[in-house]
Amino acid sequence: MTNDLPGAGEQVLLAGLGNPGPRYAGNRHNVGFMVLDELASRLGGKFKAHKSGAEIIEGRLGDRKVVLAKPRSYMNLSGGPIVGAARFYKVDASGLVVIHDELDVDYGSLRLKLGGGDNGHNGLRSITKSFGTKEYFRVRFGVGRPPGRMDAADFVLKDFSTTERRELPLNVDRCADAVEELVSRGLTAAQNAYHGS
Repeated sequence: MTNDLPGAGEQVLLAGLGNPGPRYAGNRHNVGFMVLDELASRLGGKFKAHKSGAEIIEGRLGDRKVVLAKPRSYMNLSGGPIVGAARFYKVDASGLVVIHDELDVDYGSLRLKLGGGDNGHNGLRSITKSFGTKEYFRVRFGVGRPPGRMDAADFVLKDFSTTERRELPLNVDRCADAVEELVSRGLTAAQNAYHGS
């Protein structure tokens, strides 16, 4: 595959999706923020407010320069802060990696891809609209389907279950590993390493 490695330029922009504030912190919809917090701890950095409207950390993962970005807007407005950060750091869509929750992937599983639709995810819809392209990398953290007749929008705005929370730190850690693999070795290598398990 061409463009297997994110970012032809110097830096890669890693955008985690979520809603700001303590009320949403433990929600399934906020798993992108959780993964970015894990990556931040690996970088030894602290998020700082940036004029783009995102919280930002600059650092290195292996030999790649990365910028971690958490939008300070609500999920459905994620695109503005992320495109703002991308412009500031001169990163185009090919250097963007978005980490987000995914209903159509079983809890604890990961799927990585380049491009595709938004599958009803308001954060992705906003990013695609702001960038004017679907061609950016996605790291999809499986949260599974809602039980019974529960509305999907209600499900993602609920905290992980007690059972899920027991495995959550391990799954967040594994997702952060997958992001590092994608950034350093490319999409095919990351898919081979993380899609099977």
